[in-house]
Amino acid sequence: MHIWQLQEAKAKLTALVNESKQGPQIISRHGEYEAVVISMEKYRELTGQNENIVSFLRNSPLYGLALNIKRDKSSMRDVDL
Repeated sequence: MHIWQLQEAKAKLTALVNESKQGPQIISRHGEYEAVVISMEKYRELTGQNENIVSFLRNSPLYGLALNIKRDKSSMRDVDL
């Protein structure tokens, strides 16, 4: 992780973006941390945008668990409408 002064970050934007692929990059202004630049891959991972429903279900702790599910075959009850 590298700490960039705001002026340096503006002057070397391409390098900043390239370095963000290696890990978070901090931007400081007047000695105070102001922002963090992360890669798009890391952003999607953090926001959950990288995963579709199939991947989500396959990553579930219940994936592969053999469930014995049986349908209730009893008749429906009568309902007055």
